[in-house]
Amino acid sequence: MATIDVFSYDVPAEYDFGYAQAIRSGELIHVSGQLSFDEAGELLHPGDFAAQLDQTHANMDRILDHYGATRKQIVSQTLYLVNLRQNAAATMEANLRYFGDHRPASTVLGIIELALPGQVVEISCVIDTKLPA
Repeated sequence: MATIDVFSYDVPAEYDFGYAQAIRSGELIHVSGQLSFDEAGELLHPGDFAAQLDQTHANMDRILDHYGATRKQIVSQTLYLVNLRQNAAATMEANLRYFGDHRPASTVLGIIELALPGQVVEISCVIDTKLPA
């Protein structure tokens, strides 16, 4: 029987929208869209794409740490970007820095806006804990 492990930052949005930051079912961890927020759930760096991307990756690392996983176990990611063409180069550079020589499947979507005013990036992913760390 598979066990389910839910991860929460315990921020208001999780209760307001009724979701988990991540949920583990068996060997897979499904990570909800991560964004640039602090411990209280407040958006950091409104409108600053590079700073938001760095903080979003830091928040993803918190989830990886919770599950004892590494970036090398991320098998796919979906990135939602405001002003895709303007931010494409910064996204590519940050992605290479974050993953190093690991190459997960990746989808990048350019969108008009995200949930919070000033939010310009959101990233979700799937982690396979059976893969070598």
